[in-house]
This record gives sequence, structure tokens and C-alpha cells, in this order.
Amino acid sequence: MRTLETDYLVVGAGATGMAFVDALLAGRHDVRIVMVDRRHRPGGHWLDAYPFVRLHQPSANYGVASRTLGEDRIDTEGINAGFYERATASEICDYFGRVLDETFIGSGRVEFLGMHDYRGSDGEGHHVVSLLTGEATVVKARKLVDATYVESSIPSRHTPAYTRDDGVRLIAPNDLVDLDEPASGFTVIGAGKTAMDTCNWLLDQGVDPDDIEWLRTRDPWLINRASMQPLDLVGANMQMQARWVEAAAEAESGRDFGRRLADAGVFLRIDETVEPEAFRGATISRAEIDALRTIERVVRLGRVLKITNSEVMLTQGTIPAEPGRIYVDCTAAGLRPTVQRPVFEDSLITLQYVTIGVVPWGAAVIGHVEAVKHDDDEKNRLCPVVSFDGTIADILRLAFAGMSGLMARAADPDISAWNDACRLNPSMGAAGKMDDPVVAEAFGSMVTNIGPALRNLTARAGTPAAAAT
Repeated sequence: MRTLETDYLVVGAGATGMAFVDALLAGRHDVRIVMVDRRHRPGGHWLDAYPFVRLHQPSANYGVASRTLGEDRIDTEGINAGFYERATASEICDYFGRVLDETFIGSGRVEFLGMHDYRGSDGEGHHVVSLLTGEATVVKARKLVDATYVESSIPSRHTPAYTRDDGVRLIAPNDLVDLDEPASGFTVIGAGKTAMDTCNWLLDQGVDPDDIEWLRTRDPWLINRASMQPLDLVGANMQMQARWVEAAAEAESGRDFGRRLADAGVFLRIDETVEPEAFRGATISRAEIDALRTIERVVRLGRVLKITNSEVMLTQGTIPAEPGRIYVDCTAAGLRPTVQRPVFEDSLITLQYVTIGVVPWGAAVIGHVEAVKHDDDEKNRLCPVVSFDGTIADILRLAFAGMSGLMARAADPDISAWNDACRLNPSMGAAGKMDDPVVAEAFGSMVTNIGPALRNLTARAGTPAAAAT
């Protein structure tokens, strides 16, 4: 059994773990880090993602702070025309591999233990075991960083909660590209972004909308991708933030908040006749919405209980099952709800969401705060956890935590300067574009409404915090 000594042991090399380590390395030039992951390379769920998936937000704000993902190019053709490019899963995995090899290992300060499982700690230290050889390693680390706490649940590693009869063709979206014979039709099961991606991919491949059946348990509010554009289009992002703060200042409930943002063009929904109940932060374009609306066979009878060769049994009824039909399971939770806990607890750092919308940005914020601050109470004040239960009813609590954190960090000159220059921040550089009337109007609106917004959110969803006073 070998022994390693290090400053930080980071368990998990997905997007959050990679963004955290990158920011910590940049902020502290004297630290040494060991990263452990059950997979052979960094990238987390992207290594197992369905092959036609793309980032939901621009590549310009994804990855790690020290290295650009893609070319910061605005697409001119296709469904993403007019928006900044969005990387594919293979591009993201290659990117994280280069970050590991060239930035992390190349620094001489990071060791990566791929195909290793973290088994816990005792008086000797932290125990990890090779999944290939069984060799045990004890890591003596000053701090443990859990980068798996908000790990995504994805279709290819997900076991459906319902059952099926023998002969029913049930697959994950990953397997659609490997079909070797035609189907009589496709039933997409799930209401989240994976289901939307799957439906749009089938349509792009020439499948007739009438041959697609979509089992949607509940409709979601979706963020208009036009509102999430950075760099040269950052005015749209600033307008979105201004409308968000305005809604937070007046909203009486989560549903009211959703309706206000829909009226402002920030939120979209697939079916204008259905009041959405869900909100999980998914981003979509109007072009994708228009395509999804061509699918008319939408079933809203609750969750699937069982698929037999003759019928699909749901919590609120049954529908016929057709011979030769392929059922595509898209019911994995994606971003899993978690029990909120402090990010910083003595020798433990638990990576969680501290920003709204861009997961690696939040992890980088935590990494930078860890690098430059020393008191856990101060660090937790700067990084209040943004938790949510996936419903629109809970969005006021999400907004309260997100805005409180932004205000706390903006009031700290060092943190604020780092954040303004961080490429993962969607509004990076906006303060330098005050000659743009769209940007100027957005800043003016936020200055006017941030106080009322925090007071309203504190009364309706939060507790008084230093950032909100």
C-alpha cells in the first residue's frame, strides 16, 4: 500500500471538480492537489452523454477559467444561428483532457488517479482503491474536496423506476444512433431537457412528428437562450438579469415570478396553454420550441408504471402500446436535488451550486474564495448555497440565495475584480460597455430594484443575511 501526501484531495473530475482545481491553482501557487475519479479521464457525465447532446449555454462560459472552450464564435447557420457556439460532448471531453494534461499535470502540482474509487477516511488518512488492480493508496490531505455531491444523473447510467415486459424495446437516448432497423414509431419518456434534445434530434433526422409520442409528466419553464449570450451579445444577458431583479422585487409567489419573466421574454414554455410547474434552469431557443410544437401526440397522464406489449400503464391512465415501437427513456433526474450544507466545514469542502445557471462558474468561485480567504464563516458568507427542488414554486428561494451571493461577492473588492474578469461569468466585461444603451438601461434598472428585490425575497423565501441588508 502506497502513501501520498497533499494539500487537497479532490474526489471527482467532472466539470465542478475541474473548475474548482483550476481556480485554486491560479490563486494559490504553493498548493499540491491529488484528484481521484472512478472514470479513466476527466469530464464526468460528459463521458457517458448521448452523442447528439450539446451544451445548453454558450461554450464561452463553460469549462475552466484559464482556458477558452471553442473559438468564441457566433454561429451563422442551423438551429443555433445568431448565438455563440455550443460544444458537443466529444469536444468537451477533449477539452477537459487537455486541461488535465497541459494545465494541471503540466504544473507539476497535480496528480490524477483515474479508475480509482474513494473509500472514505480513518486515522491513517483517506483511502482510495484502483478499480483495475485493487491497489490501495492512503492519501494524507489537509482538506478533502467532495466534487460528487451534485453529480448529475444521466440516461446511460440510469435505471428506470418503471418495469417493462419482455419484447418491449426500451433504450437510452445514447442507443438511438446504433439502431440497425427502422421503428414503427418512437415514444419519448420524460419532460426534461434530455427529452427535448431527443425529440429535436429525431425531427432533425427526418422522423415524422406524427410518429413521435411524448410522455410529459409536467411542463417546465425554460430560459430563452437569446437571454444567455455573453461577450459581444452581453447586452441580452444584462437585460435578462435586469428583468430577473425586477420580477424578484414584485413577485408574490414562484408562479407569479415565472409569469413575469415569461411576459418579459426571458422564460419560454413549449405549450402556451399549459401552466408550467417545473423549473430546472434548462436553456432553449425559440427555434427548438417551434420544432417541439410540431409533436402533437403529447400524453400527460403522470409517471410511467409499466410498459407491456399491449399498453403503457401510467399513474393516471393507460395508452395503447404499438408493436415495433421504440421507447426512449429520458427520466434520469439530471441535476439532482440535494440537501443543503455549508460549502466550507473545517477540513471538508463540498462543491455545490453558488451561482445560477452556469455550474462551472460556481465551482470556480468556490476555488477562488478558498484560495484567497482563510475564515470558513467568511467563505460561507461569500458562497451561500443555491439549492432548489425543481419546481417553479421554489424559485424565489433560489433567487434569494443567488442574488445574496452575488451581492456579497460584489462588495468584496478582490473577489469582485476576479469575478468581473472570469470567462465563466456570463456578464464578464459588461461594465465596460456602458456606452451601449441596452447595457446602461439594465444596470440602471438593477441599481433601482436590487434593494426592493432582496427585501421582497427575504420576506417571502429567505432569512435575513448580511448580503441582503
